[in-house]
Parts: sequence; C-alpha cells; structure tokens
Amino acid sequence: MTTKKTEAEKAAEAQANVSPATEIDASGAPQQIVPDVDLEHPAVDNDPRAGTTVEQNKIDFNDPTLSGREAVEKNLAEQAKK
Repeated sequence: MTTKKTEAEKAAEAQANVSPATEIDASGAPQQIVPDVDLEHPAVDNDPRAGTTVEQNKIDFNDPTLSGREAVEKNLAEQAKK
C-alpha cells in the first residue's frame, strides 16, 4: 500500500540547496551560508570565540610527516622558547 505525501512532507524531504563552502573564516570553520538559520536564536552560538584568548584560538594542524614522539618533542621545544 502506498501513502500519498502532503506538499509539506514532500518539501521537508527535498534535497537542500546549500552551496558548498569556498572560504574558511578566521576561526578555521568553513563559511557556508544556510539560509534558514536564525543567528539570534538562543540555541545558536553566533560568537563561539567570545571571551577566549589568542592562544586558545590558535589552529593546531597535525603534521603527518612527524611521528607522535617527534610532534611532542617539537611542541615541547617551542613551548620552552616562550
């Protein structure tokens, strides 16, 4: 037996037409515009970096050319310079 879907059900199941991100913002997040997101809604954190320090916001990319031991040694040496 088949059930006929309402127009609202069809619309809810339609593929989203959201373009892929083409830029990365300063926080490291892809900039992707989703048209129906209310940035003022209490459940949406529209300023996730508020109250954080420069150190907390550094992007730490893992170097795939280093072993775990080498990466730790490098990080400890860099911290010792400060």
